[in-house]
Amino acid sequence: MRRLPPLTTVEAFVQVARLGSVKAAADELALSSPALSRRVQALERFIGRQLFERRHQSMKLNMEGEILLSRIAPALDALAEAIDATTGDNEHLRLKLSALPLFAQQRLMPLLPELKDKHPELHIDIDTSGHGLSRLGEGIDVAIVLSREIDPTLYARRLDRNRVFAIGARSLSEGRRALRKPEQLREHTVLIHRDMPETFETWREALGVPDLEPAGINLYDSGQLMLEAAAQGLGIAFMLESHYSGAHDKRIVQLFSAEDVDSPYNYWFACKRLALGRRPVRLFHDWLLDNMPEAQPA
Repeated sequence: MRRLPPLTTVEAFVQVARLGSVKAAADELALSSPALSRRVQALERFIGRQLFERRHQSMKLNMEGEILLSRIAPALDALAEAIDATTGDNEHLRLKLSALPLFAQQRLMPLLPELKDKHPELHIDIDTSGHGLSRLGEGIDVAIVLSREIDPTLYARRLDRNRVFAIGARSLSEGRRALRKPEQLREHTVLIHRDMPETFETWREALGVPDLEPAGINLYDSGQLMLEAAAQGLGIAFMLESHYSGAHDKRIVQLFSAEDVDSPYNYWFACKRLALGRRPVRLFHDWLLDNMPEAQPA
């Protein structure tokens, strides 16, 4: 039998290729960054060529790396499916779902009792730690993500179309100093989610004020905290219409409500194409799309 590289080196290569960062890949694999780098280097020595372009804070696949990833990805997916089948997960109908916390809280949890009644045999493990797409087939069956688009090698369905809302404390819509014109944002702090960095830029360009600069910009990695910060008057959150409507919070309002700005970001269902043949994935997929009438193919 032909000699193969250690599977741990292949795993390290795939994680770095998908995340573009040694640190992020090391965190996913519970390794130190030097240990992960050594595994990638070991695979490069085995193959006899470089697989990445190494930059200051990132690693990008070169042509050799792209070719290798495209060749081994289907084999890794098939291996993961074979292990799942052997461990009996299919018999227990267990789904491992990665979902963003705000989507899970606002839109998924209220619907899950109906799914449980319909399919009591289906058990769902929910992971909200992030990087769902990069972990598909590696501990995650299905990911619900917020993105502009999805890798065409994956199966994906867009779950909605959203608009960008400027969300602030109710007091900002009342009284003599109420916010009525975008230019007034020069006196206020803007809140932006790290996973949606272009929401404010998209909004101001749509309103015809591309050079508008707020008093400051604060970045968040939690949608729940952004909504709370807006309610507490800490800034104006640029989020999605569904985030606002799902909050059911009388402390916040949509500012500049006459404006209609399409969001570049939408929620997506994504999984490996082979995974769609597994019964837990298919049951969840069909149920979710039945409850998301705006869902569209990628």
